[in-house]
Amino acid sequence: MKNTYLEKSLFLFFSIIPLTIVLGPAISLINILLINLCFFIFMFYYKDYEFLKNKIVILLLLINIYLIFNSIISIDQIIGIKRNFGFLRFVIFFIVLNYFFYYSKNPRKIFFTWFVILFIFILDVYLEFITGSNILGFGDEEGDFGPRIVSFFKDEPIAGAFIYGFSFIVVGYLFNKCSEDKKSKVIILFLSLLLLISVLITGERSNTIKFFIGFMMFFLFSHFLNKKIKIFSILFFVIVVSIIFSQSQYLKLRYVTQFTNYFTIESKKKILLKKNIYINLYKSGINVFKNYPIFGVGNKNYRVETCTSKKYPKTYYVCITHPHQIYIEFLSEHGLFGTIILLSILFFLIFRILGVIIKSKNYIQAGCFIYILTNFIPFLPSGSFFSDFNSTIFWINFSLMYACNKQTNIFYEQDLKLKS
Repeated sequence: MKNTYLEKSLFLFFSIIPLTIVLGPAISLINILLINLCFFIFMFYYKDYEFLKNKIVILLLLINIYLIFNSIISIDQIIGIKRNFGFLRFVIFFIVLNYFFYYSKNPRKIFFTWFVILFIFILDVYLEFITGSNILGFGDEEGDFGPRIVSFFKDEPIAGAFIYGFSFIVVGYLFNKCSEDKKSKVIILFLSLLLLISVLITGERSNTIKFFIGFMMFFLFSHFLNKKIKIFSILFFVIVVSIIFSQSQYLKLRYVTQFTNYFTIESKKKILLKKNIYINLYKSGINVFKNYPIFGVGNKNYRVETCTSKKYPKTYYVCITHPHQIYIEFLSEHGLFGTIILLSILFFLIFRILGVIIKSKNYIQAGCFIYILTNFIPFLPSGSFFSDFNSTIFWINFSLMYACNKQTNIFYEQDLKLKS
């Protein structure tokens, strides 16, 4: 890297990313802005803007341009403008991370810090699950979310989403880092089991399902483990989870009783889905889409439409911030026009490097790919795609998916042009 001061600054800011997310959206935002600012001061000094011609960067900028257009046609132009203009920080972050991984001497050292932060976090989750409160005293069963695990997030049940967002990266790093001896494999499998169970006990059902599917994909297609170890690991996981379930009334309630309550048996052959909160949320989102099919109501405007509209009866909409399903969120807030643009660009950028990921056996890259892919599983509930927390973790994984492999890093192509 041309400037050691820049490298050290970026290393520090990248290393504390998981910690800043735990500390809150404001701290996380400041950290990302500092990363972007350091990079652009450096690039302005060297007058190097060649990266702006990269086709991937251009496509990401197209998403940003569309989002600005989305603000203009929104039913409330002001409410979503901060979120839409703010998306530019992730485009810049994508560029900076690629630059750091391409030119830094040992960029993967940041993953050790992420591993330590994540390990402390999951220990805190287990502590809260066992004692009822985490190390700071958060986790009151009589609070808004009952016995659900909040850990260091205090008043938000997103601990499982946080673990889910960084686990594939950390395990991928350990796969790449550790040798293939039995001791290393046992340690990684044990850590993976801890991660899986930690998400399970948070009570976040959708994230648990996504995480489980993702880890099955990750382990089944890995060359790091042979078939016997894979089969044994799956059986061992099932046994451990069964034991935990049998000892926890809370988990039985979250994953069994509440789920089976969604169904009612009218006869021996006929099972109907009851009206539950997610069905009502999905219907509400679809109703918004029906009323605004082309452009949607606008990013972050779902609440404006469902909570303030007086045209329809109360049962027509559910007054809430978003419909809790990624595809319905896109359709209701962006319509067919925006949904086609967003999904076309995102899926193109995600799947265009799949061949390289398979051939290279880069497990960090594979982990990021799987995390991104599981975010788009249909029907399962999800957080708002463009919220600060979810979008930050998503774009960290997306950026790393390109950055951590020289062949897919955006500066590889630029370097080849300069050499030729």
